[in-house]
Amino acid sequence: MQIESPTRIAATDGYPLAATLYYSDRLQLPQRVAIINCATGVKAGYYARYARFLAAHGYLAITYDYRGIGASRPLSLRRLKASKFDWGSKDFEGIMQWVIKNFPDAGIAVVGHSIGGVLPGFSASSGRIDRMLTVAAQFAYWQDYAVRARYRMLLKWHVLMPLATALVGYFPGRRLGWLEDLPAGVAYEWAFRRARLQADGAGRLFPQLRCPLLAYSISDDDFGTPAAVLRLLRHYRGSERSHVVVQPQELALAEIGHFAFFHDRFSGNLWLESLAWLDSGTVARQVADFLPAEPAACRAPEVSKVSVLPL
Repeated sequence: MQIESPTRIAATDGYPLAATLYYSDRLQLPQRVAIINCATGVKAGYYARYARFLAAHGYLAITYDYRGIGASRPLSLRRLKASKFDWGSKDFEGIMQWVIKNFPDAGIAVVGHSIGGVLPGFSASSGRIDRMLTVAAQFAYWQDYAVRARYRMLLKWHVLMPLATALVGYFPGRRLGWLEDLPAGVAYEWAFRRARLQADGAGRLFPQLRCPLLAYSISDDDFGTPAAVLRLLRHYRGSERSHVVVQPQELALAEIGHFAFFHDRFSGNLWLESLAWLDSGTVARQVADFLPAEPAACRAPEVSKVSVLPL
């Protein structure tokens, strides 16, 4: 029997994060923990089906809402100062510290969807991750969007979103039917993202991730194009990075897009591929791009350009 246990886990600054633990009642002491990082503006509950799948295969799976999202949202979103850097350096880092403290001998896998694949780069504990899987993970830089949708998305996310945020005090995404509401800092950071971000102390943490990393992109995803996925992968210079591409037609589908990887209709194919990677590092499809880990001497801190725009 599977157990789903809602809980609260503190971020590094004490902010209470709503989380859910998924595991089998046969699991005595977890040997493998999987942390699932959400996409921007997506509640943790969206990943429950995938978390149950991992739990059925021996993992303690953890989903959680970032500050300002879902069950981690405060009464007033207007007063919440939060950025994607906070989501990584405080929220994800808090989850990591909780896992390390409670299950010190367990292997840690991270599954990051969209911005969820960026956040480990802001985490001081990323060196403790044993394996990482990303799905459509990227920075949302507008010139990386698919050509067919680039200018429509530019208008929506980089013009209308910051305007709505300035008017309301937070981004009213739910009211507009554009994902969940977002704290103003998160919305502005997305809207004004540059191609090459300013370096600061946080950027130096990206090379500390030294585990193998498998990155999926979906060919009809307007956000997570190969260019966008590779832009992120180049920052994880301490890891061996493999990039694979899924074509909807190979699964007899017209589309998959940015979100559908985590629908349970993929439990018999894409999910099993991801499980093979998380369990043993097996890549079940042809690798489109392979980036070897760079020697430590080649990873000077000043080379990293990943940072957060000043708000």
